[in-house]
Amino acid sequence: MNPLRQYLEMVGHLREDDIQSLLAFVHSRKLKKGELFISEGQVSTEVGFLVSGLIRSYYTTNSGEEITYCFRFPNDLIAAYSSFITGNKTEENLQAIADVELLVFSKQELEKLANDSLSWVKFLKEIAELQYIELEKRIFQLQKTTALQRYEDLLLHHPEYVQKIPLQYLASYLGITQRHLSRIRKELVL
Repeated sequence: MNPLRQYLEMVGHLREDDIQSLLAFVHSRKLKKGELFISEGQVSTEVGFLVSGLIRSYYTTNSGEEITYCFRFPNDLIAAYSSFITGNKTEENLQAIADVELLVFSKQELEKLANDSLSWVKFLKEIAELQYIELEKRIFQLQKTTALQRYEDLLLHHPEYVQKIPLQYLASYLGITQRHLSRIRKELVL
């Protein structure tokens, strides 16, 4: 559980006893490539900490097209966040696009910790703020940058994983066709 401990320590609000309280609830889960952590229509009641592998978040349009809007990399928390907060059914799917190892804890356990410690309330507030900032960044990225710039940003921040993401998911995330993605990749090689 060392990566999760490091993540929790990095946040800075949690004391050692706070961290130990959470680690007592955490259990390991593995997903094979293609398996879902949560699927559309379910209520999100768990948070996962991604130890290894890759996760994509996607939704399905009315016409049946899958739209990838987010990737999660190791040392990230994952959840169908809107559903987790509201208790409503999610409209998204969180799918392993490579074999995944997660450390998982429940919403119920996290709420109990928050009721017992102000440190956990601060932690949850910071996570909510980070989620908001990430969402805003993604919106601005889609509205203000080109597909090439979005691809370069992904290469800059996660170069070791970009080659592991299937082209159809990567193209969907960038908002382009696979053919356009191939042109961008060739352009960057030249």
